[in-house]
Amino acid sequence: MLDVTVIEDPAAAAASLDPIRGRLLAELAAGPASAAMLAGRVGLPRQKVNYHLKALERHGLVELAGERRKGNVTERLMRATAASYVISPLALAAVQPDPDRFRDQLSARWLLALGARLVRDVGTLITGATKARKRLATYALDGEVRFASAADRAAFIQELTAGVGALIRKYDSPDAEGGRDHRIVVAVHPTVKPETSGAAGAVDASGMSEGPKASEAPPAVPELTD
Repeated sequence: MLDVTVIEDPAAAAASLDPIRGRLLAELAAGPASAAMLAGRVGLPRQKVNYHLKALERHGLVELAGERRKGNVTERLMRATAASYVISPLALAAVQPDPDRFRDQLSARWLLALGARLVRDVGTLITGATKARKRLATYALDGEVRFASAADRAAFIQELTAGVGALIRKYDSPDAEGGRDHRIVVAVHPTVKPETSGAAGAVDASGMSEGPKASEAPPAVPELTD
């Protein structure tokens, strides 16, 4: 079982978004089970569960883990193909976000478009590497920082941009034969806090901002080259 897999096919995405099928995927991610076993857990007739399992299997979201004999019946034990799933923007190719349509480094929506492109591109790379049976060279850095003030946050962004920009200029070799292009995405956003009081998630209000006040000038952030 994979830790995470990316769904690119629109029909597979639609299948995974069905609430009942989503529940079945969650159950099968915990371990193999038959339609009869799942029926008791989700409160549905076995025939109905079997119908949904066949749909999930058709889209590669579940697979046969084995079979067992129970009386005069042979039960198929199914398992999820991954512990978790991510739907790629390719599933909505005609309306997927395009971060090249506009560039605004202080826009949360542009950050969202960049994130969507990251999911799409890495998902495509994973699919290609899996088919070619090759390892995929990637790197990610994840961390948290608490800023004492908005001014500190702006200063951090300026230093981060200058530092990353300097590294890009140092190592960028556009004319190198045999070289390979790599995309760099650096994101800074307020931390989303764990679910509390029935809310889907809370965001630290100190990080919320519609933009600089009239008396403030936005931070001078030089644009990074792609």
